[in-house]
Amino acid sequence: PLLESGGGLVQSGGSLRLSCTSSEISFASSTVGWFRQAPGKEREGVAILSSSGVGRSYAPFAWDRFAIFRDNAKKTAYLQMDSLTPEDTGVYYCALSPIWTGSLQHLSEYDKWGQGTQVTVSS
Repeated sequence: PLLESGGGLVQSGGSLRLSCTSSEISFASSTVGWFRQAPGKEREGVAILSSSGVGRSYAPFAWDRFAIFRDNAKKTAYLQMDSLTPEDTGVYYCALSPIWTGSLQHLSEYDKWGQGTQVTVSS
């Protein structure tokens, strides 16, 4: 399973670092992705990272504010989020995929999901 942590309440302009800890044997060979879902909206891709850490993609809203990275030895992935705005509020999920396509759109590629961690940004 995957376990997200690091969410919470932060003021606009603040930062959070989310962590995703895995017990999956396949973690090091998997693409890891961070996704989010705001109230009343569909789940959307935030950032994805290939197993080697070389390939990565970000949603336009995440450019220059968020950073995804991983530590395969610790089976942990991270999402550093800076300059947060109220529009970033939502439940953030990490997920694993056995393939790399570089696309943030194909959520069906991800076959392992965490339960999510709530991020709330106040104005």
